[in-house]
Parts: sequence; C-alpha cells; structure tokens
Amino acid sequence: MAMKLAQVALMLGVTGLAACSPGERDIRLHRLKTNSGQPEEFAILPTKPLQTPPNFAELPAPVPGAANRTDPTPKADAVAALGGNPARLAETGAPAGDGALIGTASRFGRDPQIRTRLAAEDLAYRKRKSLFSYKIVPQDEYYDAYRSQWLDTYAVLDAFRRAGARTPSAPPQGYED
Repeated sequence: MAMKLAQVALMLGVTGLAACSPGERDIRLHRLKTNSGQPEEFAILPTKPLQTPPNFAELPAPVPGAANRTDPTPKADAVAALGGNPARLAETGAPAGDGALIGTASRFGRDPQIRTRLAAEDLAYRKRKSLFSYKIVPQDEYYDAYRSQWLDTYAVLDAFRRAGARTPSAPPQGYED
C-alpha cells in the first residue's frame, strides 16, 4: 500500500513539474474571452465604404502597419462633424507651448531607451507573475498581479492635507461605485 502511495505521489510530482517547465506559456494577464461561442459584438467595427481613386498612379506605396483608407476614425469623424479640423488630431510631437515643461522635466537628463527598457521589465514581471497562476476556471489576473504597485490614494490625499495643500473633495474611503 505504501509503495502504491509513493508511486502516485511521484507521478503527481512529475506531472506538476512538467506543467511548470519553461516554454511558451500565456503571460497575458487579461482574460478577455467570453467562451460563449458567439461573436463579440463590440469587436465588430464598421469600415468606411471602398472608393475608386481618381488616379491609380498616384496611390501611395503600401506600408505594413499603416492605417488603411477604410479604417474607422471615430475621433476624426466626430471633430469633422462638429466643424473642426481633423488634421489637428495628428501626432506631431510635443506642442511648442510645452517646451518649458519638457525642459524642466528633463533637466537631470533623460533615457532615450526608457520605453524599450520598461517594456522588457514589464514582460519579465508578467512572466514571473504568470508562473503559478494556473486556475481551473480562467479569470482576469491583471489587477491581482499589479495590486502591489497601486498607489494608496487616500494615504496620499491625507499626506497632502496634512502638508496644508488644497485638495479636491473625494468620496469617503471604502465607497464603491
């Protein structure tokens, strides 16, 4: 009896270690699948109607990842419908009026590779957090993984108030929507 129990324990241990082996595993912490077998109604976007260009010779060369002429542009469409200029929505870098702010924020230097470094650190963090996150019923684990990095808003609010800073009103602590 003891021998069979030891064999079962050994098999369970080997199975458990095999499940934890390094390899391709899902490190996305958001679980957005509905598992209902039906299409996601919010993932279906209407496209703009196809149009024949006036001159096929003037068509721009295709660029991988670039926007398509039939892609929806809801912000630009809303600005145009309200009489604004949709071209002003285009990202053209920092506005000229923000020069002083950028100069002050970067007075001690700045790392041009900060986005790449942070992306690599976040990927390593998600890999660590996804190691032992197996659940029988998949659930969204994003908020649990990053909970230790949350800012305690009420502690910060109290610190500012104790320092004499004027602060806006806030809902009572523990209030949930």
